[in-house]
Amino acid sequence: MSIYQHFRKEEHEFIDAVLEWKEDVLTQYAPKLTDFLDPREQQIIESIVGKEGDVNVQFAGGTERKRALLYPDYYEPEDEDFQLVYYDLMYASRFLSIEHPQVLGAMMSLGLRRSKFGDILVNGDRIQLIVAKEVASYVEMNLQSVGKAKVMLENISKQELIHSKEEWIEHSITVSSLRLDVVLSNVYRLSRQKVQPFIEHGHVKVNFKVIEQSSFECKEGDILSLRGHGRSRIMSIDGKTKKEKWRINVGMQK
Repeated sequence: MSIYQHFRKEEHEFIDAVLEWKEDVLTQYAPKLTDFLDPREQQIIESIVGKEGDVNVQFAGGTERKRALLYPDYYEPEDEDFQLVYYDLMYASRFLSIEHPQVLGAMMSLGLRRSKFGDILVNGDRIQLIVAKEVASYVEMNLQSVGKAKVMLENISKQELIHSKEEWIEHSITVSSLRLDVVLSNVYRLSRQKVQPFIEHGHVKVNFKVIEQSSFECKEGDILSLRGHGRSRIMSIDGKTKKEKWRINVGMQK
């Protein structure tokens, strides 16, 4: 049975990379550290590496985006293995406010790949960054403003991180098909005519990747986001009703 049949075609390239990392750990008998991964990529690694075997995996980072460490069964990972640097973003919070999208934009404008920094944590006017150690000095030197605010980075410890627990409010819906436009319209209680332009203009993501096809088929475990309407997750697909509609258990992020 092929491992690929459990995954979408667009995920095959990432699966190839995971299999290569696993092989490297086995042949070199040494740990392999990845860049920051989104939750779907973490899920894929976990399902391929498994819980028991010659290669194990652990994740570290923020709440959502994390680095993975694949390591031989004899090895005991430590915090330092994950090569993470944590910062408080210091700015004149009494006079200015900064929001998550502005920080993300400022980081991307430095020419960094998104995989080189993790979650941007926000709690009131406190903002924190998690960055891969290999780009930390570059970020310290070059991140000098966010929007109109002058900023400075202050090193903090892992223990000082803001912790936000992911919570989902679950409810059941029935849909005529598992097409993306149909599922979104039922989850967010919008007409399909309103949902379709969101999809066509790149404002919809499935598992953190932009999807522009209304006919894209949703699967159990998919994380959906519709710009301006939040994030949802297909917790389970519970078969069909007597009227041949799909019964889906959906979680909405609080």
